[in-house]
Formats: sequence, C-alpha cells, structure tokens
Amino acid sequence: MKPLTPKEIRTLKSLRTPARIQRFLDDMPYHHAPTAWSPRLVLKHRTAHCLEGAIFAAAALRVNGFAALLWDLESVRDDDHVLAVFQVNKHWGAIAKSNYSGLRYREPVYKSLRELAMSYFDVYFNLLGERTLRAFATRPVELKRFDARSWMTTDDDLWYVAEHLCDVPHTRVLTTAMEKRLTRIGPRNLAAGKVGRL
Repeated sequence: MKPLTPKEIRTLKSLRTPARIQRFLDDMPYHHAPTAWSPRLVLKHRTAHCLEGAIFAAAALRVNGFAALLWDLESVRDDDHVLAVFQVNKHWGAIAKSNYSGLRYREPVYKSLRELAMSYFDVYFNLLGERTLRAFATRPVELKRFDARSWMTTDDDLWYVAEHLCDVPHTRVLTTAMEKRLTRIGPRNLAAGKVGRL
C-alpha cells in the first residue's frame, strides 16, 4: 500500500473525533462529477460526493484508531447512500457526505445497524418527497481488505469499492404492505432537508 505523506497524516490526525471528521466534510463543497476519488485526492481537491466523503471519513477514522468501515443504505427511485460507521462502547454512529442535511452525522447511540438505518428513514427522500430508504447492508465493509490496492492514496478511481458494497447482502426495512401505505413528506420537511443543497 502506498503510504500517506507526513502532511496527509497530520491533516487526518487533526480530525481526532468522528464529529471533527464530519465538520471537515461539511465544510467542503459537494460535487457531482462521475469520480470515485481516494482520500488523497479528496484532500488535494477539497471537494467530495457521497461515496468519496464516506471513504475519506473511513480513512480519517482509521488514522485516529477506529476501523475503516463503510456501510450502504439502499433506496428506490433515488441514489443509494454510503456512510462511514464507527462504534463507541458497542454503539453505532455514522459520518456521511450528502447534499441533504438529514443524511449526515449520527452520534454513536444506536445499539444495532437496524436502529442506525431507521434513524435515516424519515429524512431519506427524493425531490418528489417520496421516502426512499428500502434496505441496509447486513454488515459494514472493512476497507483494509483493499489495502493492497492502495485505496487511501491511489490516483485511480475506487469504483471497485462501490461494486463490493452492492454485493453485500442487504436487509429490507419495509414490508410490501408498508411500502404501499407510505405518504410523501410535506413541503416544510422537503425544504429543510434541502438546506445547502447544490
């Protein structure tokens, strides 16, 4: 694995807590390019989208003593959402880059991945106001499995990470009957979720 530079390590180590990592991501603009940058390229360009932000957060977590875990939320008529997840005293939290204000940080207070997933349910919607979350990955993916491919520092796109996330089994959060009864969110919640959207 190509190592991080001393400057890159200092930057990542300065993000000592999950909340600091989230603030760092929140402060950089969201971009829509069809890229899958490594954490090195995110640091270089100081912009990221959902997948890149989650991979960056996983790298920052790793440098600060956590496991580098990615986790996938699956949707319908919407984009899937990738998060970096972490545990404190066996409780799950999450870090994420999103154009929607409600799909970002979660404090480590959730006893299970299902609890964590359901914390996103009402704020995971498309521009039509449809609640779109349908499933969550049954387990996070530990990115050390990709160390031989230098996922933290490569100049190549990391689409293989996204492909692997899609291959992990997912657990549905709704029955068919529940899906049929879903209502759309109201205009006030739609506007609130889109605060800062680019």
